[in-house]
Amino acid sequence: MATRLAALKLLDAVLRRGQPLEAGLPGATRGITRADDRALVHAITAEVLRRLGDLDALIDSATQRPLPDDAKARMALRIALVQALALGTPGHAAISTVLPLVDGGPRKLVHGVFGTLMRKGAALPEMPSLPPATTERWQQAWGDDMLVQAARALAKPPALDLTLADPAETDAMAASLGGLSLMPGHLRLAERGAVPDIEGYGEGRWWVQDLAASLPARLIGRGEGHAIDLCAAPGGKTLQLAAAGWQVTAIDIAKSRVARLRDNLARTGLKADVVTADALDWKPKAPADALLLDAPCSATGIFRRHPDVLHRVRAPLIAEMAELQARLLARAADWVRPGGYLVYATCSLEPEEGEEQIGRFLADRLDYAIDRVLPDELPHGLVAAQQGWLRTLPGTLADVGGCDGFFIARMMRIG
Repeated sequence: MATRLAALKLLDAVLRRGQPLEAGLPGATRGITRADDRALVHAITAEVLRRLGDLDALIDSATQRPLPDDAKARMALRIALVQALALGTPGHAAISTVLPLVDGGPRKLVHGVFGTLMRKGAALPEMPSLPPATTERWQQAWGDDMLVQAARALAKPPALDLTLADPAETDAMAASLGGLSLMPGHLRLAERGAVPDIEGYGEGRWWVQDLAASLPARLIGRGEGHAIDLCAAPGGKTLQLAAAGWQVTAIDIAKSRVARLRDNLARTGLKADVVTADALDWKPKAPADALLLDAPCSATGIFRRHPDVLHRVRAPLIAEMAELQARLLARAADWVRPGGYLVYATCSLEPEEGEEQIGRFLADRLDYAIDRVLPDELPHGLVAAQQGWLRTLPGTLADVGGCDGFFIARMMRIG
């Protein structure tokens, strides 16, 4: 019961208070000591968020009147149904573990609705339904085909992507771990287990990083000069730049995330100057040869791993993030030497945080120009947009497992 109660608390944190799933997890699981129990809480909650609309449609089909969205009975039914219909939990166990959540309340209602649906052979659709607000926004931006691809991508958690510290090890690591490599230095594993148990973790030979998330640092390439990684934690891009030979200064405002960055540097044996600071206050002593701004954003592009963004993100948050990104871009642009490179990236599927953001920046900063992304810098099947920047969508590389939604623009300072 403790895990189901924690899942109930976590769902409430996401759906009622708008808290990110990962941020709410520690508080919801306080007192749960077993790692596999905490993982179960996360799995139940994430799967409810993937299937929320379809679960609610089933619940509403078996009640005389719709239950309030935040009613405890609805929450309990979501948890029971997702276990029985998506996670393979036997029906009797799925319902018995949630009934105590509604003791002293609508216990008979929850038991009756669940039993009715099970007797009717209720099932969830193969492709989940996207929330209406998300559907409207993405349809306007990207069209109907993107919505189909997004629903297909949401149907199951993605594979595990690794970035290798030494790209020369790609073939050997692929053979050893049985993974698929989509470009040198990348490895995709179909089987998801405990990350620290995977070969090479303790030796720091790789780190977890979605293929799309690895592309911004890849587009900076190898170098021996000074590179700044803004909003750097938890550090995947810092590790890439350090492994590519750059002298890296990594900046992030969050102390807890900086601690993870330092841990990752220690595990891999890579070096970087790590600074805990607000990029809107901090400034370098001298212009950099390259600067990577992986800007704070709505994070809607990582909905496959973090389905909470589908329910939390609304237009006001997108506008707030776009304003912050514009301020960071304007400030960081002065920190790059003439002839140096500025790479801007967001893990967002919202044009306001990508295409429109860089369009405004280039109109204001005539000393910057797009440095076109070339085919040989990308995995096979991925091409730059006509404007020279890169956009990945839910259907991108779908035949080999897809990737997160990202916008990436590489720009050169020309004067």
